[in-house]
Formats: sequence, C-alpha cells, structure tokens
Amino acid sequence: MTSEDIINKTKLFVKETLADAEGGHDWFHTLRVYNNALLIAKEETVDPLIIGLGALLHDIADSKFHDGDETIGPKKAREFLFKLNVDSKVIEHVVQIIENISFKGGNETQKFKSAELDVIQDADRLDAIGAIGIARCFNYGGFKNRGLYNPDIKPNLNMSKEEYKNSKAPTINHFYEKLLLLKDRMNTSTGKKIALERHNYMLNFLEQFYAEWHGKL
Repeated sequence: MTSEDIINKTKLFVKETLADAEGGHDWFHTLRVYNNALLIAKEETVDPLIIGLGALLHDIADSKFHDGDETIGPKKAREFLFKLNVDSKVIEHVVQIIENISFKGGNETQKFKSAELDVIQDADRLDAIGAIGIARCFNYGGFKNRGLYNPDIKPNLNMSKEEYKNSKAPTINHFYEKLLLLKDRMNTSTGKKIALERHNYMLNFLEQFYAEWHGKL
C-alpha cells in the first residue's frame, strides 16, 4: 500500500469516526489542521507520511469528550494504523505525537520532541486562534453551557492540568488562559508568522467585545 493510499484510508476513517463530533473538534477541524501542517511542512525537514497521519489522527478521540481519558486516542490510532500494516516506527511516532500535542493548561512538560510534532502542534494551535479560533472557542463554550463573560471571574494563568481540564470559567477567560498565549509558543518560522496575524485579530475582537459590553459602541 502506498503512502497516498494510507493517507486516503485515514481520511475516510477520521471523517467517519468524527461524524457526530462537537463542531470545534470535528472532521473539518482535522482537515484544517492537516492543511495547515502541509503548508508549514514545506519549509521544514520532516517525514511527509508522519505529518499526514499525525495531523489526521491527532484528535481521533479527544480526551475532553471521553471523560478525560487520554489513552483512547492513541489506542484507536495504533489499532487503525496496525490494520493498514503501517511500519511500526511510523505508528509509534504518530502515537507519540497524539500523546504530546495538547496544550493541557500550558504548564505540562512535553515528554516527546520531534520536527513532525513541532509542525503538527503549530498547525493545531493555528486553528485555535484567529477568526476560526474565536468561533471554535464560543462554540465549545456553548457546548459546555458556559457564560460569555463575567468580570468578577478573573482568568487563572497558573492552573494545573486537572484544573484546566475541569474549568467552568466564562468563555472570554479562555482567551487569556490559552489562546493569547499560543503566539509565543509556536515552534516553526511559518507558524510564528501566521500566528502573529491571527493573534492581532483576536486582540481587535476583544477590544470590540469590551466596548460593546460596556455600552461604548
């Protein structure tokens, strides 16, 4: 089976698996991350098959939607790739990417490093900021029945992974607890360049939001 065949079969698998997923973590999110990864990879020395598989499978079973269980995604990916007879080293690399890609509150030490993870992590983080990032943020806030904004509830920048995972803070807080931090956590030059533009878009949005909130516009 060629690399192209493997990628095409993986696309079908992910599309079917995420058919009923929450709108910010669905097939279209995965597809955007995949396309972002291909764009960033043009300027990096990486394995294209690992880039493709890692991007497509990075959210195959996001722990947020599986009672916090972080083992389901890697297990699903490994079983699927094994059935396709993908090389074992490729499988393990992809699994390591899935296990280490998440933000997790931003205070966790990443236990695995690779150029491919850098690319896919940037691609995933780019989809969390800018116009799409704002849309995803409020979509997930609505999904979790969170308030839009409460000036009495301040952002918490020192959360543990468990606190971050269980937070019920208003959606606006998430900008300060994650989205606005991502610009300075990009790994690649391409990722950094795109992130800066999207970061500034979010700052403009927040300025407008607060002006409307306080009746100044």
